[in-house]
Amino acid sequence: MTRSRLQRTLRRIYALLVVVLAVSFLAKIVHPVPLLADTTLGRLLVDAYEFLRDMSLLIATGGVAYIANIYQKRQSFIDALKEEWRDIIAAKSALFTYTQLERPTAEQYLATFCTLSETIDNMRSVYRNVGETDALIGLYPYAPLHDMRRALQTLDPRKSPAPDSDMRGLARDAILQSFYALRETFLEELDLEEPDHPLLISGGRRIKVSGATGDARMAQDDQQTRRNGTPSPEPRIDALLAELYAKENTTAKPWRQPAAHLASQGDAPAGANGRG
Repeated sequence: MTRSRLQRTLRRIYALLVVVLAVSFLAKIVHPVPLLADTTLGRLLVDAYEFLRDMSLLIATGGVAYIANIYQKRQSFIDALKEEWRDIIAAKSALFTYTQLERPTAEQYLATFCTLSETIDNMRSVYRNVGETDALIGLYPYAPLHDMRRALQTLDPRKSPAPDSDMRGLARDAILQSFYALRETFLEELDLEEPDHPLLISGGRRIKVSGATGDARMAQDDQQTRRNGTPSPEPRIDALLAELYAKENTTAKPWRQPAAHLASQGDAPAGANGRG
């Protein structure tokens, strides 16, 4: 179920709910209203109210089941869209890789073409053509996929055995332009939300420093003591891992500053990197 269809269905449900509540309200106050009391309309409202009250449990159960079914269909549709999007990503990567080849073979071309062709055909499992009828084929819902196919066909080695860099670059740019246009539109259907904790700057780096809490270090030391109290089946393994651990935790990296390195700068953390 597409997002627009879901919204239309929910609007109809809300409208029906408003009508039911309005009828119930009028039926509840029919007797104090002189214009409605002892009239045919008043009696109909009272009967409608009695019916709604008697059937309230059934109506509520059916309504909840219907709404749950709607959202289940929506979730199934979203899952299908995500699967199709993964196929589109894979096809774009295959096309991009192919445009880097100076002398592609016919087998490489056919493999890339089939990957894209499968993606184009799989779209039919998600959407029908726009304007399709019993007599008309309609329009393919995402034309940039066919633009990507046409750009790929200009690099068919059976027609151009050795495409130059300009030809390959032009085809690659056409493929990427088509992909970006497709992405901008296709992803709108997924109801994506902004992340709660985005990282919006270029050149981001870790803010946390090496180390761990005292409780974590005590737990690590306790585990180390228990391990040392049991014989090792292969001491060479323990020696190798201990050597690698010590080397890693004394080697500074832009994303990892060991305690010894920080201490030399007068900024030692609570514990060595990697503990816990």
